[in-house]
Amino acid sequence: MPYEAPTHTVERSLRATTGAKVIAGVDEVGRGAWAGPVTVCAAITGLRRPPAGLTDSKLLTPKRRDALLDVLEDWVTAHALGHASPEEIDELGMTAALRLAAVRALEGLPVRPDAVILDGKHDYLGPPWRVRTVIKGDQSCVAVAAASVIAKVRRDRMMAELGERGDGTEDFAFAANAGYPSPVHRAALEVRGPTVYHRLSWSYLDALPQWRHLKKVRRSEESMELENGGQLGFDF
Repeated sequence: MPYEAPTHTVERSLRATTGAKVIAGVDEVGRGAWAGPVTVCAAITGLRRPPAGLTDSKLLTPKRRDALLDVLEDWVTAHALGHASPEEIDELGMTAALRLAAVRALEGLPVRPDAVILDGKHDYLGPPWRVRTVIKGDQSCVAVAAASVIAKVRRDRMMAELGERGDGTEDFAFAANAGYPSPVHRAALEVRGPTVYHRLSWSYLDALPQWRHLKKVRRSEESMELENGGQLGFDF
């Protein structure tokens, strides 16, 4: 399916209107999963020509994403990953967990960005970071597209490793579903119940009477709304 390549338009606008010199693109993956962390990548790319085929990770095949990762990690000026664990998601709610993961990513960069381009319409980062939100920024902005691919491939590999530990997690097929809903994942939950890698405040437990007692109370309506909106979709 053809798509338009991302550009540096937003980066150039931020430079011209705010004087920012170091700009990081930020994207997340794992928001709607039932298991595993939410992962955020912050990437600094400058204004160089991006690698061929770069776009939103969801538009790429797994094979193409894997190939791009090797190129991107050498091509970007800098990048860092931040994670919020299932326990932190259950304790804080998704909005706060996203911010925690994003701050960890940004603070992991070798230089503090003057501005951040955040994919989507909601600024979950907030002060003191100077943020520009861009809907579908993972398709239109080079730095965000790079962050999208790096975050997706790295989290997918992390989930695949969790599914190979030999402690029963292989039944959940994390290598195939990355912790998102799937028939195999649902079937394993019915038999085995949630693992230590599962989010226990998620509503999937409502449909599992024998494991419902493990469910944790959500802290806010906002986090519940984000969860319910995210869990119906697949981003792999």
